[in-house]
Formats: sequence, structure tokens, C-alpha cells
Amino acid sequence: MASNGIASDASAARPEAAPQASPQRTSLRRVELSGERPLTAPGSVNAAVRKLAAHAHAVVIELEPGGIVGRHPAGVAQLFVVVRGSGWASGIDGERVPVEAGEAVLWEPGEEHESGSDEGMTVLVVESESLAV
Repeated sequence: MASNGIASDASAARPEAAPQASPQRTSLRRVELSGERPLTAPGSVNAAVRKLAAHAHAVVIELEPGGIVGRHPAGVAQLFVVVRGSGWASGIDGERVPVEAGEAVLWEPGEEHESGSDEGMTVLVVESESLAV
């Protein structure tokens, strides 16, 4: 991983997958996201957060085109996974590194960081004092 906290290889931020059985169609369950609220970090623009699960430290961030999550320190380790669209992320050095769907960024506790998107981006953020990444 680069010193800026951004995984240089998309597979580097993913845990090793368990072997899968022969391919077959599985049932999917639709999940409703609720509790949307605007992000209030200084400098944030057009960004909202939704709870993903009641008892988890995970949120989905929807960045509209031109959206920014302003610079702030991570309270605990944060895994920032882009699930749709593309944008940029920066760590301590402030360098904006491009990110796109399927890529992840890890910020350590206390690390100043910021993210944004010109075209729009959906991100899953998992926060924990003990991320196993």
C-alpha cells in the first residue's frame, strides 16, 4: 500500500475470498437504506450519509456531481470502498488520488483525509478500532 493510505491494487484491500461452490443463481434480498442526513464535516458539499445497519459502524456516502467530504481526521480506522462511480481521495499529504468502483482506501486513526467526485460516486465506509485489512 502506498504511504498515502490508498491501495495501489484493488485486490490489496480485499480479504481473501473463500473458495466458491459451482456457480449457481442465489436468492437476493432487497435492502432499504434509511436515515439519510447531510454530512457536516467542514467544507462538505452535496454529500449525505445513510446508515447501512443498525448495529454496525458502516455507512454509505452518496456524493452528487461536484460533491466533497471535507478534510477531517479519522476517529478510528476507516475503510472507504467505492461501489459506484469515480472520484478522488486524499490522505495526510493532501494529494488527490483517483479512485473508481472496486477500489478501496484505508485511513488510520487520526489521519486527516478528504474525498470528492466530479461525476458522482457511491462509497461504503466501514469504521472500526480493529479493521482487519
